[in-house]
Amino acid sequence: MNVCVIIPAAGRGTRFGPSDKLSQEVGGRPLLMRTVELFTKRDEVRSIIVAGPPEALEDFKNRYGAPLGFHGAAIVQGGRLGRWETVRNALEAVPEGSTRIAVHDAARPAVSKQLLDRVFEAARTLAAVIPAVPIAATLKRAADETIDVTDHQDDALADAILGEAGRQSIAARQVIETVDRSGLVEVQTPQIFDADLLRRAYAQDDLSHATDDASLIEQLGEPVYLVQGDVRNIKVTTPADLKLLRAILGVKPPSERPIHKRF
Repeated sequence: MNVCVIIPAAGRGTRFGPSDKLSQEVGGRPLLMRTVELFTKRDEVRSIIVAGPPEALEDFKNRYGAPLGFHGAAIVQGGRLGRWETVRNALEAVPEGSTRIAVHDAARPAVSKQLLDRVFEAARTLAAVIPAVPIAATLKRAADETIDVTDHQDDALADAILGEAGRQSIAARQVIETVDRSGLVEVQTPQIFDADLLRRAYAQDDLSHATDDASLIEQLGEPVYLVQGDVRNIKVTTPADLKLLRAILGVKPPSERPIHKRF
């Protein structure tokens, strides 16, 4: 099996805040590099493609070009319209001879070897494999409309002291129904596909609605198979996620590391 790994890294990460989440230190290395290194020692992986932000591609290359090149990873320009465009751009750079293509979130560096073993082994037989974990929480569907339930009696005093910044606003949404969670799962990455099948999926006219690559395979009417995921395989979206990731990996934040051990 000849696997090419695509790592979309072109997103803006607005929920993380003003700083770049992919450059955050995780155990002495940038988060992005921790993710790439998951695949560098896999015998099945013959090539890695990282799709960077189109509006800052040169800066991205200056920051990550050398370490990515050390691991044999190529950098291509990602998309502006969404993740689907980023993956579609990267598909054009997949080397000939690749029989499987894996797509993995750049902000998921906590994938265990056991999970990778399951996904790659299943992909030897199946054309579309994704990891997933059962949803354990109670699910409810909420109305779109919100109502303001804030007590405004003290607004005048708060405005006098703090201005509008001192106001507390609480929005509430009505529950429409409790959703049956039987059979529902939360999907993770890496997702791995037969190379020709994924190219066919991305050749479809309407890609804008896709939230993951497997949904485009489903749109073709082709089967997608689940293997057991891992609750520790989190995607870093917020600063709180980064703190949890460091705890999962057992590494300290930069401020707790001696200066000579920081990168």
